[in-house]
Amino acid sequence: MEDASEHGGPDGAQERAGLDAAREREDLDDALKREGLDDALKRAKGLKLMIFDVDGVMTDGTLYYSERGEELKAFNIQDGHGIKMLKQYGVEVALITARRSRAVELRAANLGIAHLYQGAEDKRGAYTALLEQLGLASEQSGYMGDDLLDLPLITRCGFAATVAAAPEAVRKRAHYVARAGGGHGAVREVCEFILRAQEMLERAIGAHLQ
Repeated sequence: MEDASEHGGPDGAQERAGLDAAREREDLDDALKREGLDDALKRAKGLKLMIFDVDGVMTDGTLYYSERGEELKAFNIQDGHGIKMLKQYGVEVALITARRSRAVELRAANLGIAHLYQGAEDKRGAYTALLEQLGLASEQSGYMGDDLLDLPLITRCGFAATVAAAPEAVRKRAHYVARAGGGHGAVREVCEFILRAQEMLERAIGAHLQ
């Protein structure tokens, strides 16, 4: 019997695809280690909860107002899918923001985010209450913020992420700085980083290949 892999048959194509994917994973893992992100990967591996700020993280930080004075925000679809993947693979998601907006309330509902704290100018109270509610230790939680108001949580959580546009004081205290900008894929990037650390990213991708 002829070997299908030698003639490019379906079995051979699948085998080559598997080898290519394995090489890609190894190359990316090596790249992350070269960038000094092995500590960030270890921290992200144990997360049970990931908390996101909104303005400058889930959005680009620009505020829009309607003629009626309503605050409008633009959200990224890929970010939203990243959040859904985190929830699907066992990481709870919460939003803690200093501002109040109906748009954020609607976005949280759309993504199935039950833990939403708005108007939290001192985010420590909301963070402490959330950990107590979920019965989690600080090292099991992650937080992504982009400004000085976020430092209390960035310095308390187990895994801290931010965006490249954040002030230096925030960037140097974060374990991971996203390449993508706020509102333009930064949240998705961090979600995939967490899933990779927890060895769930390939499963999440594979679910769309069936």
